[in-house]
Amino acid sequence: MKIILAATSVPPPAAKLPNAKTLAKNQKAARDFEAMLLTPVLDSLQKTFAGNSADAKTVGASDYRSMATQALGQSIAARGGIGIARLILRHLEAPKVSQGD
Repeated sequence: MKIILAATSVPPPAAKLPNAKTLAKNQKAARDFEAMLLTPVLDSLQKTFAGNSADAKTVGASDYRSMATQALGQSIAARGGIGIARLILRHLEAPKVSQGD
């Protein structure tokens, strides 16, 4: 019985490039995630600077403040934010494989 073992080099699969639709979804998800992270920070800052005004005790004031804080966080993230979305998108990129190895 003759057994022959041959070592073959299998090239790595070509990195699948995301299409425009997937890229747009990833960008939106990354911005939304950054906005979610910014919201509590902005909320605590707003509470710190607002003090104890009479308007803060009005019924529904905390709901409006929460909505405003979320809108501010989304707006900041949509304009580049603090870089969290960029880091997420870089992580989601296909790995770069050198052709020499």
